[in-house]
Amino acid sequence: MADEVKLDLTRRETLIRLLFVILFALIYSVAEIVVVVVVIVQFGFALIIGERNEKLLVFAESLSRYIYQILRFVTFNADDRPFPFADWPPASGPIA
Repeated sequence: MADEVKLDLTRRETLIRLLFVILFALIYSVAEIVVVVVVIVQFGFALIIGERNEKLLVFAESLSRYIYQILRFVTFNADDRPFPFADWPPASGPIA
């Protein structure tokens, strides 16, 4: 009986995680588009002004850390849910 209850709870947790994986897969798809836009804009700054935009660099670094968090979560390498269920990752510091 206890094994059945444990199995049901594990199955429920796994199904809930599946919903979050689907959600974060969609968010990842949007983030990919944002990365392309950031690349294009950064190239524009480099070509027109001749230097990189520092604010865009900071945003791109934090975005790449966020994408890394998503990938870790959907591949079961981390159990912590990324933003919006946690803080947005900073542009510097340890990668979590």
